[in-house]
Amino acid sequence: MRIDLHAHSTASDGTSTPAELVAEAATAGLDVLGVTDHDTTAGWAPAAAARPGGLTLVPGAELSCRWHGGAFPVSLHLLAYLFDPADPELSDALARVRAARETRAERMVGLLNAGGIDVTWDEVRQDAAGGTVGRPHLAQALIRRGLVGTVTEAFEPEWLGRRYRLPKEDLDVFAALRLVVGAGGVPVFAHPRASKRGPVVPDEMIVEMAAAGLFGLEADHTDHSPQEQAEMHALADRLGLVTTGSSDYHGTNKTVRLGARTTAPEVLERIVGAAHGSGVIG
Repeated sequence: MRIDLHAHSTASDGTSTPAELVAEAATAGLDVLGVTDHDTTAGWAPAAAARPGGLTLVPGAELSCRWHGGAFPVSLHLLAYLFDPADPELSDALARVRAARETRAERMVGLLNAGGIDVTWDEVRQDAAGGTVGRPHLAQALIRRGLVGTVTEAFEPEWLGRRYRLPKEDLDVFAALRLVVGAGGVPVFAHPRASKRGPVVPDEMIVEMAAAGLFGLEADHTDHSPQEQAEMHALADRLGLVTTGSSDYHGTNKTVRLGARTTAPEVLERIVGAAHGSGVIG
């Protein structure tokens, strides 16, 4: 059984619609796919409606979080699986994050304009197709103008990585854990040791997260080196957490393909068994 528990659609910053995403998952030979768009459940229903026979869906979301316990705040992501999408506290929190993302992106368009780059807010919103706005949508505008060749290049410091970047509003990670667990969901720390993305939290903080309800670590991720993967497996073993493997698929916005990393069936069974907010589809 091939299980990929982390993929994005046009409901956030992927390039495949939810219907296209599930079709691509079937073509890639997956048996189970996690639909985990950033801070939204908008992709759940269209993905379920288009689900090919034989493909099981695990509804989820990737929550934008921040840890404030160190010398400086550290951004991190929390995968939330099988929570109740109607839970008022969690849904309100996600709505606030999405609204802040939109305000931030519009202000970044203003920064680009001030720098002499004629990007419009209307085209960025059109690229987002009604989904959660993110930097990849700004990157597409830069690509169309020939200023960069890829989304990765657009995220370099001279572009959206620093010069034209603004901080985003995130959930406090411990508040997010409380909300996910309260909504019947199962929280897994996404790419926890991906140092190539920026600062990562210390192991001691992951110990605190485990005590607060963290269920697993996404140890097998393309942005982890073999050593980082081994470190996360060892830490998970010590803390009694599950470990997942996922592609973190974003369509053509990234080079990684669906099924590049997979999760063991027994781990999925434990996640499903721990959830009481919603169920798998299929």
